[in-house]
Amino acid sequence: MQLSLITDVLGDLPYTEMLDKVKSYGIDAVEMTSGGWGGCQHVDTQRLLEDDDYFQAYVEEFKKRDIKIVALNCSGNPLAPGEMGQRHSQTAYQTIELASKLGVEKVVMMSGLPAGSPEDKTPNWISSTISWPDYMPDVLKYQWQDVAIPWWKKFTQFAKDHGINKIALEEFPSQLVYNPRTLLYLRNEVSDIIGMNLDPSHMIIMGSDPIATIRPLAEAGAIFHVHGKDARIERGMAAVNGLVETKKVDESWARSWNYVAVGCGQSINWWKEFFSVLRMSGYNDYVSLEMEDLTMSVDAGIKTSIAALNESLSK
Repeated sequence: MQLSLITDVLGDLPYTEMLDKVKSYGIDAVEMTSGGWGGCQHVDTQRLLEDDDYFQAYVEEFKKRDIKIVALNCSGNPLAPGEMGQRHSQTAYQTIELASKLGVEKVVMMSGLPAGSPEDKTPNWISSTISWPDYMPDVLKYQWQDVAIPWWKKFTQFAKDHGINKIALEEFPSQLVYNPRTLLYLRNEVSDIIGMNLDPSHMIIMGSDPIATIRPLAEAGAIFHVHGKDARIERGMAAVNGLVETKKVDESWARSWNYVAVGCGQSINWWKEFFSVLRMSGYNDYVSLEMEDLTMSVDAGIKTSIAALNESLSK
């Protein structure tokens, strides 16, 4: 396995300075946002698609530094009603075109989350039992059968037509795909070019065991990408308030859980087991560091995470 960096964390730097900074950390690969909710500070998707001179100069900067683009990321909500869904859908399609032009094999996304009915204007995440209230089964049926599956069938065909055969969905809360079961359902209904972007942090904060999820996903051939990102369940908070958390991410002290630098949530031994089982399952590809720890500086968070990942990655 090799380490790459999701570059949004260095969004205050122009892309050439960002590349130099990545090299200074001893990393030779990047994952960059090109649509969705991402900052897209280092990828001007529209210009790269339309301006060939700019495209060639852009690519040359990566070649000069021997840095590989391992994935483009357009995580967002393409299934949302209204302007958001339209915009995120557009950038998802553009990301496929750009990945094809760049020769990037993987696109990282989220599944999206529809509204609860054709009349609703807000995405609706059904995360509780459907035995009561009794409207929930109809909501799920609408979301999956009427919205998600048709959208993804069309989109995956577009991806295949452009030579992209790995779409890695991040199992994010408040998305229709948020665990292995929902990922495998969408994959089975749509296409096997859909797989998982295995991000352990999201599983941790939803109460599942990321190491245990590796086996069923691997047996389905559905682990396409991995994020190196940690989360910490906060002592004295989760025990009282549970894991459903609505406080803002910058209110770290008051939250039941927080995204933290790698090794500041789970132990190094946990990470060693995670990567050992992942390697045993057959995954031997890039692990993208996503640093979203708001309890320390960006530089400290990156260096802390790199040290932990270099110690635990199954190379």
